[in-house]
Amino acid sequence: MNNQTPYNQTIRELPSLTMSLLPVAFMLTSLIGIMLTVGSDAISDFSPTILLVSAMLAVLLSVISNTYNQSRLLQGLRRSSSQILPAVPLLILIAMISTTWLLSGVVPTLIDYGIRLLNPTYFLVITCVVCAAVSVLTGSSWSTIATIGVAFIGIGKIMGYNEGWIAGAIISGAYFGDKVSPLSDTTVIASSSCGVDLFDHIRFLMLTAVPAMAIALITFAVVGLQTIAPEVDPSSSEILSALNSTFNITPMTLVIPLIVGIMIAMRIRTVYTLGVGTVLGIAGIFMFQPGILEKIEGTGLHSLTDHLLATLKILWSETAISTGNATLDSFVSTGGITGMLPTVMLVICAMLFGAAMIGTGMLSVIAKTFTRHLSKRSSIVGATVSSGLFLNACTADQYLSIIIGGNMYRDVYSKYSFEPKLLSRTLEDSVSVTSVLIPWNSCGVTQSTVLGVSTLTYLPFCVFNILSPVMSLIMAWTGYKIGVLKPQLQQ
Repeated sequence: MNNQTPYNQTIRELPSLTMSLLPVAFMLTSLIGIMLTVGSDAISDFSPTILLVSAMLAVLLSVISNTYNQSRLLQGLRRSSSQILPAVPLLILIAMISTTWLLSGVVPTLIDYGIRLLNPTYFLVITCVVCAAVSVLTGSSWSTIATIGVAFIGIGKIMGYNEGWIAGAIISGAYFGDKVSPLSDTTVIASSSCGVDLFDHIRFLMLTAVPAMAIALITFAVVGLQTIAPEVDPSSSEILSALNSTFNITPMTLVIPLIVGIMIAMRIRTVYTLGVGTVLGIAGIFMFQPGILEKIEGTGLHSLTDHLLATLKILWSETAISTGNATLDSFVSTGGITGMLPTVMLVICAMLFGAAMIGTGMLSVIAKTFTRHLSKRSSIVGATVSSGLFLNACTADQYLSIIIGGNMYRDVYSKYSFEPKLLSRTLEDSVSVTSVLIPWNSCGVTQSTVLGVSTLTYLPFCVFNILSPVMSLIMAWTGYKIGVLKPQLQQ
């Protein structure tokens, strides 16, 4: 007779809080150490390794603490991958659409018109408002930033603005519009995961989103008045000349983003929309910029095969065009798919870290600790905001963070009779808009790559994104418009 106890009976259910915090502490300490010693630009280079080591540390600690459970770990991997892996083809398509829209003349045309028509003094305000409007109509901050945002980056640099301020205005506008749009997937997820009607959620969300956006617009207006003269940089005439000698600037190129915008507004799946945008961009290269491939290759292309091979090359690898103007050369270079591969690797590593934290039960332990002793309105909302930021760092994905946050706090809000829309709003304020501020989060990784501005460079200038969780805390402290389900609620 075998007297040994089966292995699965000796396993404790969950690791201790100390064990659960160690992988997170290691990750954050390593990233901060790299930022302080090597510089913020190096974070993207080291993040994949740190995330992988942190994931392995979480699994190793679960084995050491005798809490390892293979089925639970696989469940965590499935949960994390189901949310994050769909972003990989989107990243590849974004890389291709950015390349084709530049070389087909869409971005150069927008830059040309922007320099000629936009008032430099109010450029940041206009950028923020336009990005917000586009995101409201499309429900997608990613699409807004990858298309019109790229054009605004080029225009703003030519006007003399710091790239951090430009990216901050783009991201502030795009994420405000995404947040209040009924077409936004994060808005739908936040409301549905908390059992709140979508439009009730959006109306309640406006109480924090509008003041944060108003302060952001005032800030951008003040910066524009203080730093930019009412005329465009004199060198812009040289840039316009070089731009027009390199590209065929025509309003016909704008048919491409118009078609893509209509598809987004019709809520056609993002992967199909970006795919069509890429195909239209390729067609635009041959229709509107017939000589651009020869300029890139430096040799004549005589056959259809030559043109197809050249097209595949520009989609895959980095390209550079000599325009005769050094400033413009940096704007019209492209990274292709290879330029996006480090981002894809980082997203996958972030997925594995999130899977390890969920699958080992460590995230559950940390969540229970967060919610155990909450009782007052301000402390509950404050804990929700803190948890949102923490989950964004741990799971590296806003969708997982919203869903997990809703599961963490639903019972707490119900116990103290808070309306569910307070939870859904707080999750949006602390998760959806702050994900882009974390260098290893899928949102932060994507937007920094698309805009060519590191996350820590634009972070201080994303006024709306920074103020959103602050506004949630202020509203909780004042109790403004916060209803209760029972009159005896403890305030």
